[in-house]
Amino acid sequence: MVHDVQLAVIGLGYWGPNIVRCAVECEGAQVKAVCDQSTEALAKLIRRYPGVGGTQDLDRLLEDPDIDGVLLATPVSTHYELGKRCLDAGKHVMVEKPLASTVEECKALLELAEKRGLILMPGHTFLYSPPVVKVKELLSARELGDLYFGTSSRVNLGIHQSDVSVVKDLAPHDFSILLYWLGRPEFVRAIGRETIVPGTIDVVFIDLGFPGGCLVHVELSWLAPTKLRRTVLVGSEKMIVYEDTSSEQVRIFDRGAELMEPQTFGEFQLSYRSGDILTPRLDADEPLRLEVEDFVGAIRDRRAPRSHATLGLEVVRLIEATELSLESYSAPVPVGPSLDGRRTNPDRRRSAAGMPILRSPRP
Repeated sequence: MVHDVQLAVIGLGYWGPNIVRCAVECEGAQVKAVCDQSTEALAKLIRRYPGVGGTQDLDRLLEDPDIDGVLLATPVSTHYELGKRCLDAGKHVMVEKPLASTVEECKALLELAEKRGLILMPGHTFLYSPPVVKVKELLSARELGDLYFGTSSRVNLGIHQSDVSVVKDLAPHDFSILLYWLGRPEFVRAIGRETIVPGTIDVVFIDLGFPGGCLVHVELSWLAPTKLRRTVLVGSEKMIVYEDTSSEQVRIFDRGAELMEPQTFGEFQLSYRSGDILTPRLDADEPLRLEVEDFVGAIRDRRAPRSHATLGLEVVRLIEATELSLESYSAPVPVGPSLDGRRTNPDRRRSAAGMPILRSPRP
């Protein structure tokens, strides 16, 4: 007889209750306990789910031998410490994005999980979004041909975070999606501005260069008149628009331009193609529910989840590269360590913009 995977959820703030709901509804799993420092948050969840135990004592929860996996929904600054404690206690771990605050912390968690034979999964929910999966299928089938470039806008009005910049708040979404679609970029270049709160970057523009010459421009902001979640990919054969807030989340454009050989000694001519627009059918499902199901399945089947720990590490690597570019007058930063294993420094001489972070005027 196959027993249900026993789960615990730590952190009942903004996102934690959603994770509890999806875990309770997950077939083949059972939420045994929730943990939070707030007695009010605990009481509210226990009233909603009477069969779930609640505790403020994390050590007591981790000592429970019946609990197989822990889902962490706590602030980013706690991810490394709490993730390590859970892994040390022999628990599989799903931790909300990003995996940890630094690349070194991510590496330490990966090594510990591998040593203990445990699942370590970062919560990059967009990897389970049906439109994101559909775009991945189209790219894998080379429906777009050779990929030329992409643009992505993830902007809204607020909320200004007190402990992180807009990079750490919003970039993990786009970085995880782009890594899932395209793999690791070769370089990152960024320019940003502190507009409202001194010391907190709330607007940033990021350029990523991928193998094969594909360029992607990412726009992130807490200062926009409307909420926009829109990505455009342009290839040699077709183009795709993925818009998360639209009723037609994925649209495929059979459009492009081709260079025609000159018939005489004249100039090259361009041939423009404007074909059909296709909206593929997408399964209606909740990404968070699919994510929790994947975590439970990974525990049961001893396999890597779609949002695996190495991808989580690469997301944090891109965050660090972005921050290093911002600190280095927008110089391009090679992604990944150098051949001797040391951190690769940006080349300021190759910076086209030569611009520092723009800071708001001080009173």
